[in-house]
Amino acid sequence: MPPKTAENRLAFPKGFLWGTATSATQVEGHVINEWTDFVAQDGNHCRTACNHYHRYGEDIDWMASLGVKGYRMGIEWSRLQSGPGAELNQVELDRYLDILKRLKQAGITPMLVLHHFSNPPWISKLGGWTNPAVVAAFVDYVRKLVPVLKDHVYIWNTFNEPDTYASLCYLLGGFPPCRKWRIGSFRKVIRHMADAHVQCSGVIRRLYTNGVTPEIGIAKNWTVFGAYHKFAFWDHALAGLCHYLFNEFVVDAFMGGERGRASNYLGLNYYGRSRFLNFQPLLPAGGASPAQLKRLGIVCDDMMERYPAGLGVMLKQLYARYQLPIYLTEHGAASSDSDFRIHDLNQHLEVLHQTMKSGVDVRGFFYWSLLDNFEWQFGYSKKFGLYSVDFADEALPRKLTAVGEFYRQICRTSLLGMEPAGKKV
Repeated sequence: MPPKTAENRLAFPKGFLWGTATSATQVEGHVINEWTDFVAQDGNHCRTACNHYHRYGEDIDWMASLGVKGYRMGIEWSRLQSGPGAELNQVELDRYLDILKRLKQAGITPMLVLHHFSNPPWISKLGGWTNPAVVAAFVDYVRKLVPVLKDHVYIWNTFNEPDTYASLCYLLGGFPPCRKWRIGSFRKVIRHMADAHVQCSGVIRRLYTNGVTPEIGIAKNWTVFGAYHKFAFWDHALAGLCHYLFNEFVVDAFMGGERGRASNYLGLNYYGRSRFLNFQPLLPAGGASPAQLKRLGIVCDDMMERYPAGLGVMLKQLYARYQLPIYLTEHGAASSDSDFRIHDLNQHLEVLHQTMKSGVDVRGFFYWSLLDNFEWQFGYSKKFGLYSVDFADEALPRKLTAVGEFYRQICRTSLLGMEPAGKKV
Protein backbone atom coordinates (compact mmCIF):
# COMPACT_ATOMS: atom_id res chain seq x y z
CA MET A 1 0.00 0.00 0.00
CA PRO A 2 1.47 3.41 -0.95
CA PRO A 3 2.02 6.00 1.77
CA LYS A 4 -1.08 8.09 2.45
CA THR A 5 -0.99 11.74 1.45
CA ALA A 6 -3.63 14.45 1.61
CA GLU A 7 -4.69 13.34 -1.88
CA ASN A 8 -4.96 9.58 -1.36
CA ARG A 9 -6.41 9.09 2.10
CA LEU A 10 -8.53 6.00 2.49
CA ALA A 11 -12.24 6.82 2.27
CA PHE A 12 -14.85 4.70 4.03
CA PRO A 13 -18.35 4.41 2.53
CA LYS A 14 -20.98 7.02 3.14
CA GLY A 15 -23.14 5.96 6.05
CA PHE A 16 -20.44 3.84 7.69
CA LEU A 17 -21.24 3.88 11.40
CA TRP A 18 -18.33 5.22 13.42
CA GLY A 19 -18.98 4.63 17.09
CA THR A 20 -17.68 3.99 20.56
CA ALA A 21 -18.75 1.67 23.35
CA THR A 22 -19.10 1.14 27.10
CA SER A 23 -20.80 -1.37 29.39
CA ALA A 24 -23.04 -0.56 32.34
CA THR A 25 -21.05 -2.20 35.15
CA GLN A 26 -17.79 -0.76 33.86
CA VAL A 27 -18.86 2.89 33.75
CA GLU A 28 -22.12 3.51 35.57
CA GLY A 29 -21.25 2.72 39.17
CA HIS A 30 -23.88 2.24 41.88
CA VAL A 31 -24.79 -1.27 40.71
CA ILE A 32 -25.83 -4.24 42.79
CA ASN A 33 -24.74 -7.38 41.01
CA GLU A 34 -22.00 -10.01 41.32
CA TRP A 35 -19.34 -7.34 40.71
CA THR A 36 -20.37 -5.01 43.55
CA ASP A 37 -18.12 -6.63 46.17
CA PHE A 38 -15.53 -8.02 43.76
CA VAL A 39 -12.02 -6.72 44.44
CA ALA A 40 -9.92 -6.41 41.29
CA GLN A 41 -6.20 -7.10 40.92
CA ASP A 42 -5.39 -3.44 41.56
CA GLY A 43 -7.36 -3.51 44.83
CA ASN A 44 -10.30 -1.50 43.50
CA HIS A 45 -14.01 -2.13 42.91
CA CYS A 46 -16.73 -0.88 40.56
CA ARG A 47 -19.00 0.80 43.11
CA THR A 48 -18.42 4.26 41.65
CA ALA A 49 -16.61 3.43 38.39
CA CYS A 50 -16.89 6.52 36.13
CA ASN A 51 -20.15 7.63 37.79
CA HIS A 52 -21.76 7.56 34.36
CA TYR A 53 -25.00 6.80 36.19
CA HIS A 54 -25.20 10.46 37.25
CA ARG A 55 -23.07 11.95 34.47
CA TYR A 56 -24.46 10.36 31.31
CA GLY A 57 -25.59 13.75 29.97
CA GLU A 58 -22.04 15.06 30.12
CA ASP A 59 -20.67 11.88 28.59
CA ILE A 60 -23.12 12.09 25.68
CA ASP A 61 -21.84 15.62 25.08
CA TRP A 62 -18.30 14.20 24.99
CA MET A 63 -19.47 11.65 22.41
CA ALA A 64 -21.07 14.33 20.29
CA SER A 65 -17.86 16.37 20.33
CA LEU A 66 -16.02 13.34 18.94
CA GLY A 67 -18.40 13.17 15.99
CA VAL A 68 -19.36 9.53 16.59
CA LYS A 69 -22.65 8.43 15.07
CA GLY A 70 -23.00 5.17 17.00
CA TYR A 71 -22.90 4.21 20.67
CA ARG A 72 -22.86 0.61 21.85
CA MET A 73 -24.24 0.72 25.38
CA GLY A 74 -25.36 -1.74 28.01
CA ILE A 75 -28.63 -2.02 29.90
CA GLU A 76 -28.11 -3.24 33.47
CA TRP A 77 -30.59 -6.06 34.14
CA SER A 78 -30.02 -5.87 37.91
CA ARG A 79 -31.37 -2.28 37.99
CA LEU A 80 -34.56 -3.17 36.21
CA GLN A 81 -35.89 -6.44 37.58
CA SER A 82 -35.92 -7.39 41.27
CA GLY A 83 -36.89 -11.04 40.89
CA PRO A 84 -38.23 -13.72 38.52
CA GLY A 85 -41.18 -12.35 36.56
CA ALA A 86 -41.12 -8.99 38.37
CA GLU A 87 -42.26 -5.84 36.62
CA LEU A 88 -39.51 -3.50 35.51
CA ASN A 89 -38.40 -0.59 37.67
CA GLN A 90 -40.01 2.49 36.11
CA VAL A 91 -37.52 4.96 37.60
CA GLU A 92 -34.61 3.10 36.06
CA LEU A 93 -36.47 2.64 32.78
CA ASP A 94 -37.04 6.38 32.61
CA ARG A 95 -33.34 6.99 33.11
CA TYR A 96 -32.43 4.70 30.19
CA LEU A 97 -35.15 6.31 28.09
CA ASP A 98 -33.62 9.70 28.82
CA ILE A 99 -30.24 8.43 27.64
CA LEU A 100 -31.77 7.17 24.40
CA LYS A 101 -33.61 10.44 23.79
CA ARG A 102 -30.44 12.45 24.38
CA LEU A 103 -28.54 10.21 21.98
CA LYS A 104 -31.19 10.83 19.32
CA GLN A 105 -30.93 14.59 19.86
CA ALA A 106 -27.15 14.29 19.39
CA GLY A 107 -27.59 12.30 16.16
CA ILE A 108 -26.10 9.15 17.68
CA THR A 109 -27.54 5.69 16.91
CA PRO A 110 -27.62 3.32 19.90
CA MET A 111 -26.72 -0.34 19.73
CA LEU A 112 -28.22 -1.86 22.87
CA VAL A 113 -26.42 -4.70 24.66
CA LEU A 114 -28.75 -6.79 26.80
CA HIS A 115 -26.13 -8.86 28.64
CA HIS A 116 -22.55 -7.72 29.25
CA PHE A 117 -20.96 -9.91 31.95
CA SER A 118 -23.39 -9.07 34.80
CA ASN A 119 -26.56 -10.49 36.35
CA PRO A 120 -29.06 -9.60 39.08
CA PRO A 121 -28.23 -11.18 42.47
CA TRP A 122 -31.27 -13.44 42.22
CA ILE A 123 -29.90 -14.92 39.00
CA SER A 124 -26.56 -15.62 40.67
CA LYS A 125 -28.39 -17.40 43.51
CA LEU A 126 -29.96 -19.73 40.93
CA GLY A 127 -26.49 -20.74 39.76
CA GLY A 128 -26.23 -18.17 37.01
CA TRP A 129 -26.26 -19.26 33.40
CA THR A 130 -25.44 -22.86 34.29
CA ASN A 131 -29.12 -23.17 35.28
CA PRO A 132 -31.48 -23.62 32.30
CA ALA A 133 -34.21 -21.74 34.23
CA VAL A 134 -32.25 -18.54 33.63
CA VAL A 135 -33.12 -18.71 29.92
CA ALA A 136 -36.83 -18.22 30.62
CA ALA A 137 -36.06 -15.48 33.16
CA PHE A 138 -33.96 -13.57 30.62
CA VAL A 139 -36.56 -13.95 27.87
CA ASP A 140 -39.22 -12.62 30.28
CA TYR A 141 -37.02 -9.60 31.01
CA VAL A 142 -36.49 -8.90 27.31
CA ARG A 143 -40.20 -9.33 26.57
CA LYS A 144 -40.95 -6.56 29.08
CA LEU A 145 -38.06 -4.31 28.07
CA VAL A 146 -38.44 -4.19 24.30
CA PRO A 147 -41.91 -2.58 24.13
CA VAL A 148 -40.64 0.33 26.23
CA LEU A 149 -37.50 0.94 24.19
CA LYS A 150 -38.38 -0.15 20.65
CA ASP A 151 -39.26 3.33 19.41
CA HIS A 152 -35.72 4.47 20.31
CA VAL A 153 -33.60 1.43 19.35
CA TYR A 154 -33.36 -0.75 16.26
CA ILE A 155 -29.94 -2.43 16.74
CA TRP A 156 -29.98 -5.08 19.47
CA ASN A 157 -26.91 -6.94 20.72
CA THR A 158 -28.24 -9.74 22.92
CA PHE A 159 -24.97 -11.05 24.38
CA ASN A 160 -21.50 -9.58 24.56
CA GLU A 161 -18.65 -12.09 24.31
CA PRO A 162 -20.37 -15.18 25.72
CA ASP A 163 -17.04 -17.00 25.28
CA THR A 164 -15.18 -14.52 27.47
CA TYR A 165 -17.90 -14.57 30.10
CA ALA A 166 -18.17 -18.36 30.29
CA SER A 167 -14.42 -18.99 30.24
CA LEU A 168 -13.53 -16.41 32.88
CA CYS A 169 -16.38 -17.52 35.14
CA TYR A 170 -15.82 -21.28 34.86
CA LEU A 171 -12.43 -22.08 33.28
CA LEU A 172 -9.95 -19.37 34.25
CA GLY A 173 -11.49 -18.04 37.45
CA GLY A 174 -11.16 -14.34 36.65
CA PHE A 175 -14.87 -13.42 36.89
CA PRO A 176 -17.27 -14.22 39.71
CA PRO A 177 -18.06 -16.95 40.73
CA CYS A 178 -14.33 -17.52 40.05
CA ARG A 179 -14.45 -21.24 39.25
CA LYS A 180 -11.65 -23.03 37.40
CA TRP A 181 -11.61 -25.84 34.85
CA ARG A 182 -15.37 -26.49 34.96
CA ILE A 183 -15.62 -27.42 31.30
CA GLY A 184 -19.15 -28.74 31.72
CA SER A 185 -20.29 -25.44 33.22
CA PHE A 186 -18.60 -23.53 30.40
CA ARG A 187 -20.50 -25.54 27.79
CA LYS A 188 -23.80 -25.16 29.65
CA VAL A 189 -23.43 -21.38 29.81
CA ILE A 190 -22.74 -21.13 26.08
CA ARG A 191 -25.69 -23.35 25.17
CA HIS A 192 -28.10 -21.59 27.52
CA MET A 193 -27.06 -18.17 26.23
CA ALA A 194 -27.44 -19.40 22.65
CA ASP A 195 -30.95 -20.68 23.45
CA ALA A 196 -31.80 -17.33 25.05
CA HIS A 197 -30.48 -15.47 22.00
CA VAL A 198 -32.69 -17.47 19.64
CA GLN A 199 -35.79 -16.98 21.80
CA CYS A 200 -35.11 -13.28 22.38
CA SER A 201 -34.63 -12.72 18.67
CA GLY A 202 -38.13 -14.05 18.06
CA VAL A 203 -39.54 -11.88 20.84
CA ILE A 204 -37.88 -8.73 19.50
CA ARG A 205 -39.06 -9.35 15.93
CA ARG A 206 -42.65 -9.98 17.02
CA LEU A 207 -42.77 -6.82 19.14
CA TYR A 208 -41.70 -4.54 16.30
CA THR A 209 -45.02 -3.62 14.74
CA ASN A 210 -43.96 -0.09 13.76
CA GLY A 211 -42.67 -0.96 10.28
CA VAL A 212 -39.04 -1.07 11.42
CA THR A 213 -37.00 -4.23 10.93
CA PRO A 214 -34.79 -4.61 13.99
CA GLU A 215 -31.17 -5.66 13.63
CA ILE A 216 -30.36 -8.50 16.03
CA GLY A 217 -27.05 -10.20 16.72
CA ILE A 218 -24.40 -11.03 19.28
CA ALA A 219 -20.87 -9.72 19.79
CA LYS A 220 -18.40 -12.60 19.48
CA ASN A 221 -14.88 -12.04 20.70
CA TRP A 222 -12.44 -13.56 18.21
CA THR A 223 -8.87 -14.30 19.22
CA VAL A 224 -6.30 -15.75 16.82
CA PHE A 225 -4.49 -18.66 18.50
CA GLY A 226 -1.15 -20.06 17.40
CA ALA A 227 2.25 -21.41 18.43
CA TYR A 228 5.34 -19.21 18.68
CA HIS A 229 7.60 -21.86 17.13
CA LYS A 230 6.62 -23.24 13.76
CA PHE A 231 7.36 -26.87 14.64
CA ALA A 232 6.18 -26.88 18.29
CA PHE A 233 3.63 -29.67 17.93
CA TRP A 234 2.10 -29.51 21.39
CA ASP A 235 1.82 -25.71 21.33
CA HIS A 236 0.04 -26.00 17.98
CA ALA A 237 -2.26 -28.62 19.47
CA LEU A 238 -3.08 -26.35 22.42
CA ALA A 239 -3.74 -23.45 20.04
CA GLY A 240 -6.07 -25.66 17.99
CA LEU A 241 -7.97 -26.71 21.10
CA CYS A 242 -8.38 -23.07 22.18
CA HIS A 243 -9.55 -22.08 18.72
CA TYR A 244 -12.17 -24.80 18.75
CA LEU A 245 -13.36 -24.16 22.31
CA PHE A 246 -13.39 -20.36 22.36
CA ASN A 247 -14.11 -19.58 18.71
CA GLU A 248 -15.70 -22.40 16.72
CA PHE A 249 -17.75 -24.09 19.44
CA VAL A 250 -19.18 -20.75 20.54
CA VAL A 251 -19.96 -19.28 17.14
CA ASP A 252 -21.57 -22.55 16.07
CA ALA A 253 -23.74 -22.63 19.21
CA PHE A 254 -25.20 -19.24 18.22
CA MET A 255 -25.01 -19.34 14.43
CA GLY A 256 -25.00 -22.98 13.35
CA GLY A 257 -27.84 -24.50 11.37
CA GLU A 258 -31.32 -23.12 12.02
CA ARG A 259 -30.00 -21.02 14.91
CA GLY A 260 -28.32 -18.77 12.38
CA ARG A 261 -31.74 -17.41 11.40
CA ALA A 262 -31.98 -15.65 14.78
CA SER A 263 -29.32 -13.12 13.71
CA ASN A 264 -29.40 -10.69 10.82
CA TYR A 265 -25.94 -9.29 11.55
CA LEU A 266 -22.77 -10.58 13.21
CA GLY A 267 -20.96 -8.48 15.80
CA LEU A 268 -17.26 -9.16 16.23
CA ASN A 269 -14.83 -7.93 18.88
CA TYR A 270 -11.19 -8.17 17.85
CA TYR A 271 -8.13 -7.40 19.95
CA GLY A 272 -5.38 -9.65 18.62
CA ARG A 273 -3.48 -12.89 18.91
CA SER A 274 -2.42 -15.35 21.59
CA ARG A 275 0.61 -17.52 20.81
CA PHE A 276 1.93 -20.28 23.03
CA LEU A 277 5.49 -21.11 24.02
CA ASN A 278 5.88 -24.28 26.09
CA PHE A 279 2.13 -24.19 26.85
CA GLN A 280 2.33 -20.60 28.17
CA PRO A 281 0.45 -17.73 26.45
CA LEU A 282 2.78 -14.97 25.36
CA LEU A 283 0.57 -12.17 26.63
CA PRO A 284 0.86 -9.51 29.31
CA ALA A 285 -2.62 -10.57 30.49
CA GLY A 286 -1.32 -14.15 30.71
CA GLY A 287 1.67 -13.28 32.88
CA ALA A 288 4.43 -12.87 30.26
CA SER A 289 6.94 -10.20 31.27
CA PRO A 290 7.68 -7.14 29.11
CA ALA A 291 11.32 -8.26 28.93
CA GLN A 292 10.38 -11.69 27.60
CA LEU A 293 7.97 -10.28 25.04
CA LYS A 294 10.54 -7.76 23.83
CA ARG A 295 13.21 -10.46 23.55
CA LEU A 296 10.84 -12.61 21.46
CA GLY A 297 9.84 -9.69 19.24
CA ILE A 298 6.17 -9.79 20.23
CA VAL A 299 4.34 -6.44 20.03
CA CYS A 300 1.64 -6.07 22.68
CA ASP A 301 -0.45 -3.46 24.37
CA ASP A 302 -0.98 -4.02 28.09
CA MET A 303 -3.08 -7.12 27.43
CA MET A 304 -2.82 -8.77 23.96
CA GLU A 305 -0.42 -9.32 21.09
CA ARG A 306 -1.29 -6.91 18.31
CA TYR A 307 -2.01 -8.66 15.01
CA PRO A 308 -3.78 -6.43 12.45
CA ALA A 309 -3.57 -9.03 9.67
CA GLY A 310 -5.73 -11.36 11.75
CA LEU A 311 -8.59 -8.88 11.57
CA GLY A 312 -8.82 -9.20 7.81
CA VAL A 313 -8.60 -12.99 7.88
CA MET A 314 -11.36 -13.22 10.51
CA LEU A 315 -13.70 -10.87 8.66
CA LYS A 316 -13.27 -12.64 5.32
CA GLN A 317 -13.73 -16.11 6.78
CA LEU A 318 -16.82 -15.32 8.83
CA TYR A 319 -18.45 -13.24 6.11
CA ALA A 320 -17.94 -16.07 3.61
CA ARG A 321 -19.38 -18.55 6.10
CA TYR A 322 -22.49 -16.67 7.24
CA GLN A 323 -23.11 -14.05 4.52
CA LEU A 324 -24.32 -11.55 7.12
CA PRO A 325 -23.46 -7.86 7.50
CA ILE A 326 -20.80 -7.35 10.17
CA TYR A 327 -20.27 -4.72 12.82
CA LEU A 328 -16.85 -4.51 14.42
CA THR A 329 -18.42 -4.06 17.84
CA GLU A 330 -15.15 -3.60 19.75
CA HIS A 331 -11.55 -2.82 19.00
CA GLY A 332 -9.06 -0.79 20.98
CA ALA A 333 -5.68 -0.86 22.67
CA ALA A 334 -4.84 -0.59 26.36
CA SER A 335 -1.72 1.52 26.84
CA SER A 336 -0.53 4.76 28.37
CA ASP A 337 1.53 5.29 25.19
CA SER A 338 -0.60 7.49 22.91
CA ASP A 339 1.66 7.00 19.88
CA PHE A 340 1.31 3.24 20.24
CA ARG A 341 -2.48 3.44 20.43
CA ILE A 342 -2.76 5.76 17.41
CA HIS A 343 -0.51 3.58 15.29
CA ASP A 344 -2.39 0.47 16.37
CA LEU A 345 -5.74 2.01 15.41
CA ASN A 346 -4.37 3.22 12.09
CA GLN A 347 -3.01 -0.22 11.21
CA HIS A 348 -6.27 -1.99 12.04
CA LEU A 349 -8.38 0.51 10.12
CA GLU A 350 -6.14 0.12 7.08
CA VAL A 351 -6.78 -3.64 7.20
CA LEU A 352 -10.50 -3.01 7.69
CA HIS A 353 -10.59 -0.72 4.65
CA GLN A 354 -8.77 -3.27 2.48
CA THR A 355 -11.12 -6.01 3.64
CA MET A 356 -14.21 -3.97 2.84
CA LYS A 357 -12.83 -3.17 -0.62
CA SER A 358 -12.52 -6.92 -1.21
CA GLY A 359 -16.30 -7.24 -0.76
CA VAL A 360 -16.84 -7.91 2.94
CA ASP A 361 -19.94 -6.04 4.15
CA VAL A 362 -18.85 -4.26 7.33
CA ARG A 363 -21.38 -1.66 8.48
CA GLY A 364 -19.66 0.00 11.43
CA PHE A 365 -16.76 0.22 13.87
CA PHE A 366 -17.07 0.84 17.63
CA TYR A 367 -13.92 1.89 19.44
CA TRP A 368 -13.44 0.43 22.90
CA SER A 369 -13.86 2.50 24.90
CA LEU A 370 -15.35 5.95 25.31
CA LEU A 371 -13.84 6.23 28.79
CA ASP A 372 -11.10 4.67 30.85
CA ASN A 373 -13.15 2.36 33.02
CA PHE A 374 -13.34 -0.61 35.38
CA GLU A 375 -11.75 -3.35 33.28
CA TRP A 376 -13.20 -6.25 35.22
CA GLN A 377 -10.55 -8.34 37.02
CA PHE A 378 -7.87 -5.75 36.16
CA GLY A 379 -9.68 -2.84 37.82
CA TYR A 380 -8.66 0.62 36.60
CA SER A 381 -5.13 -0.29 35.47
CA LYS A 382 -5.92 -0.74 31.75
CA LYS A 383 -6.27 2.52 29.81
CA PHE A 384 -8.59 2.05 26.84
CA GLY A 385 -10.41 5.40 26.82
CA LEU A 386 -10.82 7.93 24.07
CA TYR A 387 -11.24 10.10 27.15
CA SER A 388 -9.01 9.48 30.12
CA VAL A 389 -10.55 9.45 33.59
CA ASP A 390 -8.51 10.42 36.66
CA PHE A 391 -9.70 7.87 39.21
CA ALA A 392 -7.45 9.39 41.90
CA ASP A 393 -9.59 12.54 41.78
CA GLU A 394 -13.04 12.24 43.39
CA ALA A 395 -14.40 14.51 40.63
CA LEU A 396 -13.44 11.84 38.05
CA PRO A 397 -12.49 14.44 35.40
CA ARG A 398 -12.56 13.40 31.74
CA LYS A 399 -9.90 14.53 29.28
CA LEU A 400 -9.65 13.93 25.54
CA THR A 401 -6.66 11.72 24.73
CA ALA A 402 -4.40 11.93 21.70
CA VAL A 403 -6.03 8.80 20.26
CA GLY A 404 -9.38 10.49 20.86
CA GLU A 405 -8.25 13.47 18.78
CA PHE A 406 -7.07 11.11 16.03
CA TYR A 407 -10.32 9.16 16.06
CA ARG A 408 -12.36 12.37 16.04
CA GLN A 409 -10.89 13.32 12.66
CA ILE A 410 -11.80 9.91 11.27
CA CYS A 411 -15.36 10.08 12.63
CA ARG A 412 -15.94 13.55 11.19
CA THR A 413 -14.56 12.84 7.73
CA SER A 414 -14.81 9.05 7.23
CA LEU A 415 -11.26 9.35 5.94
CA LEU A 416 -8.32 7.44 7.32
CA GLY A 417 -6.02 10.43 7.47
CA MET A 418 -2.30 10.78 7.70
CA GLU A 419 -0.98 9.35 10.96
CA PRO A 420 0.57 11.98 13.26
CA ALA A 421 4.33 11.94 13.43
CA GLY A 422 5.65 9.96 16.37
CA LYS A 423 7.20 6.67 17.29
CA LYS A 424 5.80 3.57 15.66
CA VAL A 425 5.31 0.10 17.07
